Amino acid sequence: MDKLYQQHCQECGLGSKPIDEQEAYPLVLSVPAWKRGFHEGVEKLSREFYFIEFSDAYGFTYKLLKLSERENHHPAILTEFGKVTVYWWSHKINGLHLNDYIMAAKTDWLAKLSNKE
Repeated sequence: MDKLYQQHCQECGLGSKPIDEQEAYPLVLSVPAWKRGFHEGVEKLSREFYFIEFSDAYGFTYKLLKLSERENHHPAILTEFGKVTVYWWSHKINGLHLNDYIMAAKTDWLAKLSNKE
């Protein structure tokens, strides 16, 4: 299997199902800095990234926006002074899909390029 960050998101339609525990286990290991838990009643992946300058946090947010547009999979992002919080989940299935783990890995890759791992 390709590295997770090298994969691309697939269509997640209304017939898709959330990923089960057995499928999730190796994916969780691929994105160890991400927290898997319930937020607003939906299982999501979340991670905080820290920055010294607000402009760096904003720049990271903008790069993540461009990446999510290319993959047609969009997170919830909270950009604050010194911190960006990212949530990944699949809206159509109200839970986690392979796409969310792919995008978490891509977000980590983007952070690494920005020296904000």
